[in-house]
Amino acid sequence: MSRRDQIRLSEEEMLDYLKTSRTMIMVSNGKNGYPHPMPMWFAVGDDKNIYMTTFKKSQKINNLKNDPRVALLIESGDAYQELKSLLIYTEVEFIDDLERTRDILEKIAIQRGDIKTDASEEIRQGMLRTAEKRIGMKFSPRDIVSWDHTKLGGVY
Repeated sequence: MSRRDQIRLSEEEMLDYLKTSRTMIMVSNGKNGYPHPMPMWFAVGDDKNIYMTTFKKSQKINNLKNDPRVALLIESGDAYQELKSLLIYTEVEFIDDLERTRDILEKIAIQRGDIKTDASEEIRQGMLRTAEKRIGMKFSPRDIVSWDHTKLGGVY
């Protein structure tokens, strides 16, 4: 078995890594030709897609309207033998619906641990007001690259 195959995450490991991570770097293509990496909070849906929201008038949205291609990155580890990453290539699908955007905000809050389960009606109403200025985004993974150096057992 190749080293590459040894360190690849299984589908179950990838899903667990996504569900236990709090921040993801979203890299869009900027108007100046440079990559535009931004830290984002996110949630993984039951459909295994990734969901985010951001302000409708943000630079990220302008970038994505010009070029919907995105790279999403989660990484962890402080030493080489601890490095673990998930890199997802995808395209954005905009969700410009107030209630669906609020639902994404709720899913993000649950995944982050900010709320324990489904939000109370009072919290949901507050999220609805927040959602008015935001747009939802759905990312369906097209190509995934993963690695987990802990699988090498300290042998490089």
